[in-house]
This record gives sequence, structure tokens and C-alpha cells, in this order.
Amino acid sequence: MNKFDNDSEWLDDDLPKEEPEDDEIIWVSKSEIKRDAEVLKDLGTELVKLGKNALERIPLDEDLRAAIELAQRIKKEGYRRQIQLIGKMLRSRDVEPIQTALDKLKNRHNQQVSLFHKLESLRDKLIDHGDEAISDVLDLYPHGDRQQLRSMVRAAQKERAGNKPPKSSRQIFQYLKELAETNQE
Repeated sequence: MNKFDNDSEWLDDDLPKEEPEDDEIIWVSKSEIKRDAEVLKDLGTELVKLGKNALERIPLDEDLRAAIELAQRIKKEGYRRQIQLIGKMLRSRDVEPIQTALDKLKNRHNQQVSLFHKLESLRDKLIDHGDEAISDVLDLYPHGDRQQLRSMVRAAQKERAGNKPPKSSRQIFQYLKELAETNQE
């Protein structure tokens, strides 16, 4: 048997064997990378705009928190560069818990704004309609004091008739706010 009779075996042994690929290569365009970086930079800007108390509720590591606090103190071109740095730092972190906490803060703010609008319209209804509206308020907040509400409403109506500052109107709002807070507990 000569060397060429068994040629196919000889060639198969010398060639590298191809292994099936388990991982599929995902190509990401340069534009998509830039869009993702821009989204993270916007997230960083939102974090910088938060106050100290709100920022404490967001799960951040020390380096990122320090970068955000620095951005809150600097201005102009340095601020822009610091925002870019924060965006770059966010690329290497899991941003899902940060985004979730930020969404919760926004939702809480939106709920509070909605509650304030509801209380303002309830206050206006009390001042406009008097005793009939008091029973509606007490249906919503049964632990409210009818007599206290009645006296505040009458004082607010007198202030409105005399073109005086709305001191009693503010008191009614504060009282309704307290009732709403105790109702939520």
C-alpha cells in the first residue's frame, strides 16, 4: 500500500477539526452603541439633578456617588465632561436597579402631585359649596372633624368675600393633607 492510497485519512488527521459553535456572534452597529451611551448619559444627568435625600435612595457604589456629587458642584464645560464620565461609568455597571429606584422616585412624585391636585379641588369644592361638601369629605376621610372643617370653611368664605389673603384656604388644604396622610397609614 502506498502513501497515496490512504490519502484521505492522512489529510483528515492534519486538518484542524471544526467544533460546532455554541455562541452566536451578535454584531452591534456603531450607531446603536452611541445610542446606548447617550441613554446612559441621560440617566446620569437625571441622577445628577436629584437632591441629596433622593440620591440616597438610589443603589449606587461609592465611586459613582462621588462622581455624581462632584457633577452637582461644578459648572459649564467641566459639568459636561463629568456627565460624560458618569455615563461611561454606568456602562460598566448593572443599571437596572438604578433605573428601577429612579422610576419609583418619579412615580412617588407623580402620585404626590396627583394627590395635591385632588386635595386642591376638594378644598375649592368645600369653600364653594360649604356644608354639602363637608359630608363628601367626611365620606372620604371618616376620621375628620366636622366642626373644625365647618369653621375653617366659613372663615375661608369670609376671606374670599372680603378679598383678604387666603389664610383659611391654606389651613383647609393642610388639614385635608393631614387627613389623607393618616388615611394612607
